[in-house]
Amino acid sequence: MRASDADRDATAERLATALAEGRLRLDEYEERLHAAMSAVHLGDLAALTADIPEPAPAVPAVGEEPESPAATALGPAPSAWKEWTDEWRWWLGGAVIMTGIWGVTSIMGGALLPYWPLVPLGIWAAILVAAAIWPDESSDSRR
Repeated sequence: MRASDADRDATAERLATALAEGRLRLDEYEERLHAAMSAVHLGDLAALTADIPEPAPAVPAVGEEPESPAATALGPAPSAWKEWTDEWRWWLGGAVIMTGIWGVTSIMGGALLPYWPLVPLGIWAAILVAAAIWPDESSDSRR
């Protein structure tokens, strides 16, 4: 049976994993990768990974929840940047609530009060910007 681009890509990914695990030397990896990209039949691809064990499924770390089937079916887990933009959505929600409180108290007081939400929102925004500039290396996330 003829190999598709997806088949070649899957083989290349397996070879890259084997290289990262130390199962292949760099020159072996390059040779096999070149052969995988020029393979015509599925049998050619199978021969390139026949001596490489299947990668073990990822085991979640202690305290970490396993991925739901829906998450794996829809693609990879959310990236650190998605988490960071979600944090900005929380910031925006806080800004709306605090501005609403400021607006109601200003109306009830009969005059515009100083815009006090600027202080907590400014501190919160500075923390989010700092998290983007200096990510937490130990947890592999932007928090």
